[in-house]
Amino acid sequence: MNNSNQSYSIMLALSEIPNLEHWITLARRLLPPNGELHLRGLVKLPKTQSLSEGTGKAREWRDALDSFARDYGDVRDDTGVYVDHRPLARLITELPSLNIDLLLVQWNGVNTMTSGVTTDEILQHAPCDVVLVHGDLWMSEGPVLLSLRGGPNVSLGMHVAKTLANHDSVTVLHAADRNPVSPNLRLLMRSDPQIARAVTVSSDVAESLIREASAHRAVVMGATFNQMQAGSSSSSPLIQRVQERTQTPLVLVRAYHPESLDFHVPGSLILSEATLSQQVDRWFAENTFHHQEFADLEALLALKEKQGLTISLGLPALNEEASIGKVITTLKSTMMDKLPLLDEIIVIDSNSTDRTVEIAESLGVPVYRHPDILPEVGSNHGKGEALWKSLYVLKGDIIAWVDTDITNISPHFVYGLLGPLLKHTSVQYVKGFYQRPIKVGEQLQAYGGGRVTELVARPLLNLFYPELSGVVQPLSGEYAGRRSALEQVPFFSGYGVETGLLLDLLERFGLESIAQTDLEVRVHHNQPLVNLSKMSFAILQVFMDRLENRYGIRMIENINRSMKLIIHEPDRFALEINEIRDVERPPIASIEAYLNRFRSTAAAAVG
Repeated sequence: MNNSNQSYSIMLALSEIPNLEHWITLARRLLPPNGELHLRGLVKLPKTQSLSEGTGKAREWRDALDSFARDYGDVRDDTGVYVDHRPLARLITELPSLNIDLLLVQWNGVNTMTSGVTTDEILQHAPCDVVLVHGDLWMSEGPVLLSLRGGPNVSLGMHVAKTLANHDSVTVLHAADRNPVSPNLRLLMRSDPQIARAVTVSSDVAESLIREASAHRAVVMGATFNQMQAGSSSSSPLIQRVQERTQTPLVLVRAYHPESLDFHVPGSLILSEATLSQQVDRWFAENTFHHQEFADLEALLALKEKQGLTISLGLPALNEEASIGKVITTLKSTMMDKLPLLDEIIVIDSNSTDRTVEIAESLGVPVYRHPDILPEVGSNHGKGEALWKSLYVLKGDIIAWVDTDITNISPHFVYGLLGPLLKHTSVQYVKGFYQRPIKVGEQLQAYGGGRVTELVARPLLNLFYPELSGVVQPLSGEYAGRRSALEQVPFFSGYGVETGLLLDLLERFGLESIAQTDLEVRVHHNQPLVNLSKMSFAILQVFMDRLENRYGIRMIENINRSMKLIIHEPDRFALEINEIRDVERPPIASIEAYLNRFRSTAAAAVG
């Protein structure tokens, strides 16, 4: 246990929510004054079950853990959940990157798996101190029994025993059948006032432990390094006998001091490679959020300020006079006027011919016509062009875009996107998804929207980009990302912009960088079928273009860019030719004017 002034971090890994407060209290007591506590929930599913089935449990864990992160200053706000057939194995593999000093685990015992991992694997492969706590009787009152032979676990074992005992006493049982009492242990036994009794046994250590355990509420034992060498078992006969013969909770400690133990070489925990389907299911469970998880705007503001981030909201618009006023007033009043979660709101207009610009300006929101932004690079039609150019005028570190045709607008359409970015630094891009009612005649049906998504986008993702098959609505118009990521990828100028962003961000940053949030219901004006046909045509072109890079197939040069639309009207039945070709804008970090404006971040991105 490190008692210096250096930062000390504990990772608490839990598989059950009941008694969560007791576990967190124990972990916080183990911390030195300058320490930090990281919380992780472990959702283990049987191998016969899809990992996506863990989505609900993952959200339950996030809600539970986040409440403690808000309440305690020493609990880090990077709470997370692992959904897997072996979630603890994944956590152990990632411990080195988190600089964890001690791993505290809700342990199932030596003869059972703990979140898909054996006791041997935990003790062999965790690159830090380890404390395994079994049962829940340790939460009661009474003395704690510490059983040690001396060696590398003395300090850690004593610290854990005294922490468990809290205001109660500690009994030290020293097994001296092979080794004399070490000077450190003798000094510890004599000098610590919390040690009420010291018992030395020279034979049949197991029976002595079992006999003493009945009068204690927990037994703390050390796992020796000899038991962790290749081909051996850390689940020693002594530990097994004690657990089998007593109801007293067993606590196993293993100190990590490789510099003083030459024979111990920490190994890498070998995880069996998950199938692609399992990877997607796991991603769906762990990276699918609900906007209600982020409804505490003050907590989001605190995260934003702690990380020193700025946030911009861009509102792309084209002839949205019927809805843009409500969109602006709803979002501005809640997230700028009442509480400064957003640093700016800007409308990016695509040459509206109605009162869209007038309404926005009357509400105090700046309006930029996208053809006037970066005029030296020219201008193209389309929403994607507006979004690409908006990166130049929006100033935030995090940028969110929300369409302005939403008739049931609510602040959660924005904070639901921002939440995963503020809570999880690994997330670079967040997509919104929702139910989309569709108007049939004068009736509004609960389902039926998102026809291009279900008939074109998702089938193509499943065929060629199965990593993204868990994205509910890849074409949704509500999304947010970090500037440092968005400035590094191209933007298609028209209907293909959402598809292109998703595919390119996957290739550049990986699946774990993408998240999605349930925004529940989105009501807007449904597109006529002919427009959906044009959209599908453009999206297909994006897929073909990106498939060239992924699979080395040359096809885009030979495809037809013009689409013959069937016009069937009362007085007209004909074919109408439409040229549908999205222009691909390069990463904006490659544009000199952008580099001059955002040189500190953009230069790093292109470098």
